[in-house]
Amino acid sequence: MQRSAPRTRLTRILACAAVPVMLVVAGCSSDSGDSGGSGTTQGQGQGQDKTSASASATPSPSQSTKTVEPARFAKLPEVCKSISAKTTASLVPKAKTKNGTPAVSSDLTSRGGCSWNGLDDKGVKGSQYRWLDVSFYRYESDAALGSGQERAKENLAKELAKVQETPGAKKLKTVTATGIGDEAKTVTYQLRKTDEDFVYTSILVRTGNVLVLLSYNGAGYAGAETPSEKTITNGAGSAVKEAVAAVAAANK
Repeated sequence: MQRSAPRTRLTRILACAAVPVMLVVAGCSSDSGDSGGSGTTQGQGQGQDKTSASASATPSPSQSTKTVEPARFAKLPEVCKSISAKTTASLVPKAKTKNGTPAVSSDLTSRGGCSWNGLDDKGVKGSQYRWLDVSFYRYESDAALGSGQERAKENLAKELAKVQETPGAKKLKTVTATGIGDEAKTVTYQLRKTDEDFVYTSILVRTGNVLVLLSYNGAGYAGAETPSEKTITNGAGSAVKEAVAAVAAANK
């Protein structure tokens, strides 16, 4: 019985000795738990980092490719045929080239022009000189530059400014023209050239992504009367309407 006491005591000592070990393990477990907790936090941070990285990899609206409205018209008409032979014969009697003289263009799908001019000699009653020209400019839609319609609108303003700054122009007036294309401006003015008074009308029209620029002018020679502003403006108006209609017809 007495011998059992040492064994009992040894058991108790071992049991007590084991307590610090368990505490250490528990402490380690607790530490590992904290590490696990911080590990989880770190894991969440890494997840957030990945999310942030993923978000930063996704193009922002400003970085993504800008979409623009497609250009309305893909073609231009045959410029010298955009105004009927009947109209050109009426506006420019005795034209040197009845079918018009085409302007030089390196890309007829984007720009083109044509002109008619002639002197109608009426003998002792003098002579009437007339000049008619029309130009077309087509703009493509471009992500960096904007839609064809926007570009045509911007260039209409630029071309209008050029006409308004014509050197020597007198009695210059600019009015908004209605019933022609999407927007239009009419500029009338007078110029003194070759000792004669010339009357000018320029009409600038935007139809979709196409600009139509038409100019018509005239003068009386050898005592003939100077054409009236109304005569020149009405003639320009009839011609430009045909030119604008030709754009739509070419794209049917």
